[in-house]
Formats: sequence, C-alpha cells, structure tokens
Amino acid sequence: MTSSGSEPAPPGRTRRADASRNAALLLAAARELIDSSGPDVALDEVARRAGVGNATLYRHFPTRAELLVAVYADEVAELCRQGADLLADPSPADALFSWLDAFVVHVATKRPLALTATEGPTGRRSALFDQWHTSIHTTASRLLERAQAAGAVRPGLTVTDLLALVGGAALTGTDVAHARRLTALLRGGLETDA
Repeated sequence: MTSSGSEPAPPGRTRRADASRNAALLLAAARELIDSSGPDVALDEVARRAGVGNATLYRHFPTRAELLVAVYADEVAELCRQGADLLADPSPADALFSWLDAFVVHVATKRPLALTATEGPTGRRSALFDQWHTSIHTTASRLLERAQAAGAVRPGLTVTDLLALVGGAALTGTDVAHARRLTALLRGGLETDA
C-alpha cells in the first residue's frame, strides 16, 4: 500500500500509459515538423523533437507512411470534432460557415500531407482516404441540413456542391488567406435573407 492508501498501478498499466504518452509526443512532434517542413520530414528529427529514441518511434510507427497516416487521421478527426461542436451554435448559418472556413484551411494547408498519407502502393487512394472523405462529408451534411432546415441557405444546395465549391476555393486560392476570402464570398451567394 502506498501512503495514500491505494495500491500502486500494475507494471503493465504503467507501460501502457508510457506508450500512450510516447505516441502522443511523437504525433505532436511530427505534426509540428510537418506543418513547418512538409511531409518529407526526417524521422530522426521527429524522435528527437518528441524526446524519445528512434527505437520508440519505430515501435509505434514502423514506417513513415504509418506515421503520416496517424498524423493526418488526427487532423481529420479534429476537423470533424469542430463540426460536431458547432452543431450547438445557435446560428445554423454561422455554424456551417465557421466549419467551412476550418475546412478550407484544412484543405489548403494539409493537402500535401493528405496526398502523401493516402497514396496506396498502386498509386490509388487507400481505403483510409475513403473513410476520411466519408467522415468529412457526414460532418458537412449535418451542418448543411441544419442550416437548410432553418432556411438560412439555399434549399437546392447539396453537400457535394458545397464541398466542391469550398474545395475549389482552397485549391485555387493563392494562399490560405485568399482561399478563406473566396469562401467568405461564397457565403453571400449561398445564404438566403432568412
């Protein structure tokens, strides 16, 4: 018994906690380095930035591809979490366009990572790409349906139309600020006077 009256954690539980902490440190370090240098970041630098050894890195992420997939999976999950949180916003239009702003920033800044993380060995997109696409599509659908139910956006607008328009802004904008400006301009054409 410890002085607090509780038993110490079993050794296996401590190892799992350390492993989880190390994986989180590696993902955070990889995300920072990828944001600043792109997806071709040196794996040794990821381990060094995380404060762990190379063996720990390779134990969690045996290949560069697995590390990139894990980083991008976190990015998509965060984008979808933002959308879920915005469903509580009292203004369905503001919620939709706030999320679309986050989406355009995601596409404009994460595209190289997404392409690197989702290339299959045959040069085709992996099944993970389809899962992420479905998650994003579902998030956008929920926000759009809520805005349409409130009469805040054009009734004939589909989620496919919406994501194509905003994705186009992200891919053709000269930089992130321009892509965001294009998305804001789209809002004027998509909103109703309600």
